[in-house]
Amino acid sequence: MLVMTLGAAGQPLVAAERAVPTPGADDLLIKVLACGVCRTDLHIIDGDLHPRTPHTVLGHEIVGRVVATGSLATRFQIGSRVGVPWLGGTCGHCAYCENGRENLCDTPVFTGYDRDGGFAEYAVAKAHFCFALPDRYDDIHAAPLLCAGLIGYRAYRLSGVSGNMRLGLYGFGAAAHIICQLAVAQGQQVYAFVRPGDVQSQLFAKQMGACWVGTSDMRTSEELDAALIFAPVGSLVPTALSAIRKGGVVICAGIHMSDIPAFKYALLWGERSIRSVANLTREDGDSFFSAIERHPIETHVQAFALTQANEAITALRSGAVTGAVVLVP
Repeated sequence: MLVMTLGAAGQPLVAAERAVPTPGADDLLIKVLACGVCRTDLHIIDGDLHPRTPHTVLGHEIVGRVVATGSLATRFQIGSRVGVPWLGGTCGHCAYCENGRENLCDTPVFTGYDRDGGFAEYAVAKAHFCFALPDRYDDIHAAPLLCAGLIGYRAYRLSGVSGNMRLGLYGFGAAAHIICQLAVAQGQQVYAFVRPGDVQSQLFAKQMGACWVGTSDMRTSEELDAALIFAPVGSLVPTALSAIRKGGVVICAGIHMSDIPAFKYALLWGERSIRSVANLTREDGDSFFSAIERHPIETHVQAFALTQANEAITALRSGAVTGAVVLVP
């Protein structure tokens, strides 16, 4: 099978031929139909997140069809369409797992990081960490739901969603365009902040339902109840703190962020808080897919062939794509 594998840090992915993997007892063997390209993949390529295994196959927004199952994998049948997320397995017995916080497991397994992911024609995944996908989304439009959607949704939940809140989104890409639609459908007012000069993203945010759109250095006339930061830019933390009300929260939704600069305590005072998002739980996934069944959203994608993975990565890195980037074997 064809894979696009990680070479040296900072270097393009390399095409290679490998044997189709054999599923373990609790695994599914999946024929990959589509796989999203996430900013986390860029962090791995760039060495911000150090690869744990050599020649890793990246990709953790996998949509595929089950073609074989391990002897203990009874949750899905051959022929089922499934989604594979970033969290690919947990120990199940550490203090975090036992208390419903499996996203903080001490010994997690991550798709496309600890085990090979979906930049390939086939992949294996633990059956109990896969999701059934809503039929209304075709393969390429379902792919971004598996990380941009799930991590965005966890960040949204941690913001303390309630009533008609004023929600700020900093960075308007794959995750923000999904959460913006869901938040608006649930009655929230969304304020979108984009990079100065990024007119394309401003128009896109308006199209997705934001009630206010501006650049990250602008202030709104009203204080925000919460802010979600999707851009991996540490300097946005004090910026967002200055925009929220007393008791408000800033959620940093990325797995990696540049250093947060020093800021005056006055920005944090008034019981404002800063939280990070780490991975996801399977309960997050169940809740998210239930929410978008009640409030359907549209994912905006640009598809590339698997062999064009490096072009897709360049497009994501440069901000040339509105929405999400997806590879199709």
